[in-house]
Amino acid sequence: MGDVKTTIGEGGRIVIPAVFRQALDLNPGDEVVLQLEDRGIRILSVNQAVKYAQESVKRYNKNGRSLSQELIRERRDEITRG
Repeated sequence: MGDVKTTIGEGGRIVIPAVFRQALDLNPGDEVVLQLEDRGIRILSVNQAVKYAQESVKRYNKNGRSLSQELIRERRDEITRG
């Protein structure tokens, strides 16, 4: 998929071309995540953003621990201790 030129409209609106929306499985009303990068803006579907975050965390969790279960256990311990 090549580069596409578009125009910023009223209120900062940018139209995402149909071929891009189809590739990302985006539909009217869907939320997207914008990431400001050195060279521009990255637009991700919410699902893509979640997967990216999970992959980022996974790099630091080499032994397969359940980080969410550890967090829940820590919070319950805090409540018990008062």
